[in-house]
Amino acid sequence: MAIRFDEKRKIFFLNTKNTEYQIKINDIGMVLHTYYGASVDQADMSYMIKEIDRGFSGNPYECKNQRGISADTLPQEYSSDGAGDYRVSALSAVMANGSRTTDLRYKAHNIISGRENPTGLPYVRQENDKVDTLKLVMEDAISGLLVTLHYQVFADKDIISRYTEIKNASDAEIIINKAASMSMDFCGRNMDLIHFHGRHAMERIPERETVGHNIHRIASKRGTSSHQNNPFVILCDKNTDEWHGDSYGFMLMYSGEHAEEIEKDQAGSIRVVSGISDDHFSWKLSPGDVFETPEVILAYTNKGLSELSYLYHRIIRENVCPKEFRDIKRPVLINNWEGTYFDFDDKKIMEIAKSAADAGCEMFVLDDGWFGERNHDHAGLGDWVVNEKKLEGGMSKIADYVNSLGMKFGLWFEPEMVNEDSDLYRAHPDWALTDPDRKPVMGRDQLVLDMSRKDVVDYLYDSISTVLRSANISYVKWDFNRSCANVFSHDLPSDKQGEVLHRFMLGTYDLMQRLRDSFPHIMIEGCSGGGGRFDAGIMFYSPQIWCSDNTEAINRLIIQKGTSYGYPVSTMGSHVSASPNHQSGREVPFMTRALVAMSGTFGYELDPRKLSDADRSMIRKQIDTFNKYYELIQKGRYYRLSDEATESYFTSWGFVSEDKSEALVTLVVTDVRANPEIIYVKMRGLDESATYELDGILSSIETSPDDAFFESSNKIGNKYGGAALVNGGFAFDPMFGVYPAIQLHFKRV
Repeated sequence: MAIRFDEKRKIFFLNTKNTEYQIKINDIGMVLHTYYGASVDQADMSYMIKEIDRGFSGNPYECKNQRGISADTLPQEYSSDGAGDYRVSALSAVMANGSRTTDLRYKAHNIISGRENPTGLPYVRQENDKVDTLKLVMEDAISGLLVTLHYQVFADKDIISRYTEIKNASDAEIIINKAASMSMDFCGRNMDLIHFHGRHAMERIPERETVGHNIHRIASKRGTSSHQNNPFVILCDKNTDEWHGDSYGFMLMYSGEHAEEIEKDQAGSIRVVSGISDDHFSWKLSPGDVFETPEVILAYTNKGLSELSYLYHRIIRENVCPKEFRDIKRPVLINNWEGTYFDFDDKKIMEIAKSAADAGCEMFVLDDGWFGERNHDHAGLGDWVVNEKKLEGGMSKIADYVNSLGMKFGLWFEPEMVNEDSDLYRAHPDWALTDPDRKPVMGRDQLVLDMSRKDVVDYLYDSISTVLRSANISYVKWDFNRSCANVFSHDLPSDKQGEVLHRFMLGTYDLMQRLRDSFPHIMIEGCSGGGGRFDAGIMFYSPQIWCSDNTEAINRLIIQKGTSYGYPVSTMGSHVSASPNHQSGREVPFMTRALVAMSGTFGYELDPRKLSDADRSMIRKQIDTFNKYYELIQKGRYYRLSDEATESYFTSWGFVSEDKSEALVTLVVTDVRANPEIIYVKMRGLDESATYELDGILSSIETSPDDAFFESSNKIGNKYGGAALVNGGFAFDPMFGVYPAIQLHFKRV
């Protein structure tokens, strides 16, 4: 098995193909984290721990004369509050007598083949992988609190996932105020933190900073994983780059409020804690009750950030996303939102669908405005009934027409929201998250439904299912367009209001799972104003998520690059939109917009009727190109080929097939210069012993300045050695015009 317990040394060894994770039980039952990194052949790494007496770091009572043994200085496997560990904790609880001390010690363990799944939460699916699980039970003997740490080892994929089960084994009530999924301590490391911040329409911007002697807190208190801080962080050595160096990833599979806390302590050790944010959280555990935390996906490599990304891309594609959509060709879609907004009727929609079909689109998606009295964003949310004043003949008429054109049909929903001006709110005002006797905060003139209530989830399932059964619908876009506030459930007592937001997420996951079970052929694309819930939790139900409401190609370069550190291209909803762009007003060539959008699930966000004949013909060329390279883009290995030093000038990225037989490289020049420097890009992942032929070029460049006298050297049929492309690189011809872009395809010969 991939997990072994050495009874004599009291050490757990968790081994993957290239990594090793060690946990040691000391003489008084403290569970210590002693190692995570490259394989060390099961050497006892606890020799790295130095038991030094540090002033003001107290000692367990049984070690009161062994002052080097302290919860405050030893590396803990799961940290708790009140028993002498003054660093950020993973667990905080209040006992029935008011005590806030939790002192966890080893009680038992079990090693099993396969895995157990948390109840009602997303997780890393076993699929066809061999998985071994360690269940390590810790106990606070005084309070009767049991904490079981679950470790799932995906040995062949160099992935370990963790979640925590907290049980009240006493005969009195316990209140949990913090229940993180994991904590981990690194002794004596000088590390950087990479996290992904942002805002609506500008999500997951990578930021790298030194871990100093303070507490870094990457968190959301918005009710969602948020545009502002993604629940994925990386710790890496100071010298780590794309291709070299130690890097550790911590990805929380959760779509609600989260917190990642990184603290460098007084002695230079670094602790990372990840899980549900404790900002608005508390949970009442009655005797016998169990609370399960979300799962965290851990990955380590000593081969740099690119390899870390690959580990996450593979596990998400193959073990997180629904397998029904993992291997099938997903259709190139067109969405009417930016083409019409709310201003449409059945005639206009059918005209747009016909124009899109003629251009080669494979699915038409009807966005917001088809239901209730939804003629603007002030009314109708919650009333999931087709507005037949706008769509005469109902949804089946539209779907049948779209199908007759050879396209699939998709539909937009925003299940968790309600307008005050809606039949649903007038009938059930208590179904919204609102404080008693207080006017609520509004967002987009809408309120948030209380998904912690079963009656709300049942209503949504019934009403949405009725629509989905009424027509041949193949796709649902699931939106969430505001942050949560006034978080109060009219269905829970006052002492359980701290449970609302987690129960909210359990309700959302339950609704998603019920709809997935009832309509397994319908693919859900997640969305929250674009990328406000872009996380591995949503990906468990939805194989792709609308990456950002910002469709402007030049902004999308950094958005999609930041997203790529943890999430595969196959999950990134990315479309070609109109120019000038509706968000930024920037004008970008049609082909450049397409080449950027091709590094995603690909589609269009415009009204094709308004395009010239030449542009409509270009759509077909773009779709044909994307479909030609579909397998390579969606399943090939992705490489970031440019870095911060060059990206003021250009951005480049590439894909290489698993068998290294073909590669696709894209370059966008963002700062076109007179008398330009030559752009050199080193390619990655090729077979260095092979020869590659340049057999495909797609470019936005149509003209060059009259005085730019050069003959292109990058021609179809040119051959290059794999070692030359990797170690020397590729020299691009000068590129001119407005945001020029080029895509090159190489095949092994």
